[in-house]
Amino acid sequence: MFGLGRLFYVILLLVNSIAVLSEDRFLARIGWSSAQIDNSGFGAPSDAVSVKTRLINLMSAVRTLMRIPLIGINTVIILYEVVLG
Repeated sequence: MFGLGRLFYVILLLVNSIAVLSEDRFLARIGWSSAQIDNSGFGAPSDAVSVKTRLINLMSAVRTLMRIPLIGINTVIILYEVVLG
C-alpha cells in the first residue's frame, strides 16, 4: 500500500513544488522573499536566526542546487511510468 516507492514519489513531488515556487511572483507577496531577510553572515549566533529565515534559505538552496538534477530525475520517473506503468 505505502512502500518506499510511494515515499520517494512524495519526496520528489515536495522538492518539485519547492523548486517551482517563484520568489518574485509568489513568495514576495506573502513576505517570504530572500531580499527581505537580514543575513548576518558568518559568526552570527545560530539561535538568533528564526525558523522563517531558515525555511527561506532552504527554499533558495533547493531552487539553486536541485534545478538540474530534478530535470534528470523527473525524466527518469516519467519514462519509468510510461514504460512500466
